[in-house]
Amino acid sequence: MDFIFLINIFALLFSFFVAGALLGALFSKTLRKKLIHALHLTRTLYVKRLSLRRSSHNPILKPGKHPWMAEAVLNPAALVLGDRTHLLYRAIGTDGVSRLGYASSSDGIIFNERLPYPVYVAQKPRNLPGHVRKYSPVLYPSGGSWGGCEDPRMVSIEGRIYVTFNMFDGWDYIRVAAISIAESDFLTKQFWKWDGPHILSRPGELQKNWVIFPEKIGGKYAILHSITPTVEIAYRDAIEDVGVTEPFIKSWVGSRSALPAREDSWDSFVRGAGPPPLKTDHGWLLFYHAIDEREPGRYKLGAMLLDLNEPTKILHRVAAPILSPDETYENHGKPGIVYACGAVVREGTLFVYYGGADKVVCVATTALDTFVDALIRGVQPELVSMTHAQTD
Repeated sequence: MDFIFLINIFALLFSFFVAGALLGALFSKTLRKKLIHALHLTRTLYVKRLSLRRSSHNPILKPGKHPWMAEAVLNPAALVLGDRTHLLYRAIGTDGVSRLGYASSSDGIIFNERLPYPVYVAQKPRNLPGHVRKYSPVLYPSGGSWGGCEDPRMVSIEGRIYVTFNMFDGWDYIRVAAISIAESDFLTKQFWKWDGPHILSRPGELQKNWVIFPEKIGGKYAILHSITPTVEIAYRDAIEDVGVTEPFIKSWVGSRSALPAREDSWDSFVRGAGPPPLKTDHGWLLFYHAIDEREPGRYKLGAMLLDLNEPTKILHRVAAPILSPDETYENHGKPGIVYACGAVVREGTLFVYYGGADKVVCVATTALDTFVDALIRGVQPELVSMTHAQTD
């Protein structure tokens, strides 16, 4: 009996020793650090699901050698068609005019096809004196351009491509116009077959950054022309009839900066829509640009989800920006600018195309379903960890 008792005592002491050793190892300084790092990494990966990941190839387009694109390329519209991603980007020449250039890619990252000529040029810009007709980011806040077609957005509806853009002819003349072209002519690059421009906004008003939904709603073209102070959408039977047989679109008039700031929010002043809305199972995904009153010199990108049937209704909205101008190429030019005009989905991956510093074209990606799920659940992006986490 005593022998068995001693064995039990020995076994108990041994188990205490083993447990103590394991607990000591578990809570050793080195292991604790590894556990904390693993937990932090898991949390970071989870949080990042609402963030966009910049491509390591950024900037994907830079100013070119031709005079019409020599000063800046920025703010591209995007469309997937014929197994390629097509961009219509704003190009600023040495003469200070904004024109539309074209590039395409098989993977959405490397744009190995880029036309050496503009595919659309604004008609009859104002007759300014020769010494003023030049690129000057100091004199012209609009990216250094004094006129032309700015910041295109592009959708394809029923076999026809529609492009909205800002008609800029000085700060006293900014109207929204649209041009269109058949998909077949677009793919064969017969860009002289554009129809338009058709002016959408009312005369005497300064308007910009309108987008067309990528499909008809209720049998009509849906044009989102304001997201602040409220979401406003105009419905028309035909884009070509606006201002002809149908009235110009009446939109809110005024400076967005003059509106009361959104309290306790990163998007104190909402500037306007980014790319055209993307349809998802849970709503229309809309990116938008905004400024935090605490950082007035920095444009940032946000996201919201609009109701599929009532797209003037906001279902969800990010609590923090998903992209901020933190990289060098987003500050070398006009500092503090990320400005998205194009977004597409390829095999479940969301590609957001944006201008950096009003100088170059960039792209950021994420998994669409995961992004939308995180947006619905209210996951807050972690911007600091995203700054240098560049992946494709």
